[in-house]
Amino acid sequence: MPGTGALAQIAFLPYAPAYGTWAPFANMTRYLPTVVAALLGLAFVAFGLMFLLDMVPPQEPPPEGSPTALFMGAMFPTHYLHFVKVLEVLGGLLVAIPRTRNFGLLILVPIVVNILAFHIFIAKGQGLLEPPLLIIVALVAYLLWTERRAIAGLAR
Repeated sequence: MPGTGALAQIAFLPYAPAYGTWAPFANMTRYLPTVVAALLGLAFVAFGLMFLLDMVPPQEPPPEGSPTALFMGAMFPTHYLHFVKVLEVLGGLLVAIPRTRNFGLLILVPIVVNILAFHIFIAKGQGLLEPPLLIIVALVAYLLWTERRAIAGLAR
């Protein structure tokens, strides 16, 4: 097998020259963006609908007068958080559909940036290393990387 490493020759794994990699991994890299987009879409649709359908478990309110309490005090009475959650559901649905994935990213990336900014600047780093947030940031970063050429076209 010309062009393959000794490991591939020893293991007798099929080689897919069209993809430049071993055949078992060729389909994985081809479908991975779709799987990642489906997971990201599912997460945002689920979190958005949980809030909109009032299924969020009760949480202890932040201390009175804290930056977090003041921020949430502005978000809830104005229903701005409802608007953001509707955008999360819309972006989640769009990102899960391959044809509209970039439009979904266009909606979800600013939301993720604002979530990160909230945790860094308002919550002073509290909750920044929570697994759901880290997973969502990783999924968004991966999709941005795989769609970088299409997204760069928006800047032209």
